[in-house]
Amino acid sequence: MRWLLRSKIHKATVTEANVDYVGSITIDEDLIQRIGLWPGERVMVVSNTSGARLETYVITGPAGSGMICMNGAAAHLIKAGEEVIIMAFELCERPVAPKAILVDSLNRFVRDLPQEQARETLEQCLNQ
Repeated sequence: MRWLLRSKIHKATVTEANVDYVGSITIDEDLIQRIGLWPGERVMVVSNTSGARLETYVITGPAGSGMICMNGAAAHLIKAGEEVIIMAFELCERPVAPKAILVDSLNRFVRDLPQEQARETLEQCLNQ
């Protein structure tokens, strides 16, 4: 069994960082559905801006809001305005085809990313 990339939102912009919230990352419901995340699912968040990386869990934000909000202690590591990659993994016996999307600076869907590009991005993040 191996942990493999299953879902990825690439180049999202953090819209808010709220240290007073109890924890997690709030993500626009449209993005959650597009890449197949579940509320409560563990995700890795990597900042392209600061290099910070952390694990947290998903909370659903309003659909169409573009919301990417770092909550609780995570808001100390990744701030509003930072560009991030949000990744979810799956424990599998066989390779999986990752679902990866590119978003614009307002966190609107731009396009699907090819599987090869999703794997290359993951390798770059893990080698930082």
